[in-house]
Amino acid sequence: MDEPREEKSKTGQLKLLSTDDRGRQLKGWTNKLIWGDNKLALSSLINGPLREEIERKGGLKLIHALLAEDGSIYVHCDRRVDAYLRLILDDVFEKDNFKNEVIWCYKERERVLNTYNPKHDMLLFYSKSNSIDRPFNWQEATEEYSEVTKKKFKYKDDKGWYQIRGKNTMGSPIQAADGLTPEDEQNYPGLTYRDYIENRAGVAPRDWWNIDIINKAADERTAYITQKPEALLERIVKVSSNDGDLVADFFCGSGTTPAVAEKLGRKWIACDLGRFAIHTTRKRLIQVQRELKRDDKPYRAFEVLNLGKYERKYFMGINLDLTEDEQRRQLELKHEAYINLILEGYKAKRVEGLRTLCGVKAQRFVHVGPLDFPITRKTVEEIYDECREKVITQVDVLGFEFEMGLLPRIEDEMKDKGINLKLKYIPREVFDKRAVKKGQVKFYDGAYLEVKPEVKGKKVKVRLKDFTT
Repeated sequence: MDEPREEKSKTGQLKLLSTDDRGRQLKGWTNKLIWGDNKLALSSLINGPLREEIERKGGLKLIHALLAEDGSIYVHCDRRVDAYLRLILDDVFEKDNFKNEVIWCYKERERVLNTYNPKHDMLLFYSKSNSIDRPFNWQEATEEYSEVTKKKFKYKDDKGWYQIRGKNTMGSPIQAADGLTPEDEQNYPGLTYRDYIENRAGVAPRDWWNIDIINKAADERTAYITQKPEALLERIVKVSSNDGDLVADFFCGSGTTPAVAEKLGRKWIACDLGRFAIHTTRKRLIQVQRELKRDDKPYRAFEVLNLGKYERKYFMGINLDLTEDEQRRQLELKHEAYINLILEGYKAKRVEGLRTLCGVKAQRFVHVGPLDFPITRKTVEEIYDECREKVITQVDVLGFEFEMGLLPRIEDEMKDKGINLKLKYIPREVFDKRAVKKGQVKFYDGAYLEVKPEVKGKKVKVRLKDFTT
């Protein structure tokens, strides 16, 4: 669980988080940063235990299925793929739910090309349905009037510019008589019973936005190559969601969407397959939390979930309301179901009567490692002892994780003792029944890198042996 902590006290101890009404950690929903393939993440959100949590906390329903009925989606693209994406999105969301192609214009150093300089991207804006409850807070996207236009207005207050004898933004006149008070007449001299009044905070939003890309010296810059400016995401989140709504980004990159959502009081889910993306986003969000806490503003804790670990955790979840005997029985049943699931994904047959081995595939015996901790050297030694007793010479050891330093040494050691032992990673896809049924689950050999340091004075180079990209 990630959350900001106060600086160390004079005693050197970390103090607990503040519990007053300012700068506090909000209770209830915990934001999610998911490291994993977004297809699997979406499948988990739709079909897994997190779906129940989302619905329980008042959120959303692969992306269309997860989106709330009054929800919206913005898909960012450039000139190379916008035509293809538009056709796909029309098919998924239905073309009647297409709202806008927003042109995002920006400036940067010009280059001499044999074509026009590309200086814009596209945002394809769709809604899940035509629900009248769909947020579209257009006031959040208005732009300031030009000085020439401002001179055409008679009055200005803290709400914006006022025009007399005008019409509202929907085209219908607003009669001052509907709510006119003596105070109104005093505040707006010359306003009479028959006059109309209109509040216009700025130019109504258009389908092209002039928002600069991130300057190299900007404070928000993370050096992540696809980073988007916070101003762009601010406009999207403010217009198409309300305070407390749930915002999701399944290609979160540097984390601009969750960072903006956190600052604007929205709940969020963010996902990315890249380790560097998750690291960058986590670091950025912790900084956002610290700034909100410093400014006495509320914030939410977030958790970093590895999709495989998350699925594993809930696969073996036990109902704590049961008696101890019932819990023990439920755990035994779930363990058996887990072993059978892994063997099915590996296309191995179940065998009985062995201590450490539970399956066989093409004359190779199979050990299935636990859900919640790595395969250790001690585990492999226990497997070796049984193999020696039963005269077994070929074994595949399946695990989600392996003890540091176990690879590749242990395989060589077992080979010297007459056991052909291979360590293989259990993939996350093993929890996707459709992938198992279609034979799409692949177990990969344990990977490792051999490195050779080269020291020359104060400089050190690390050379990777037999490694290509």
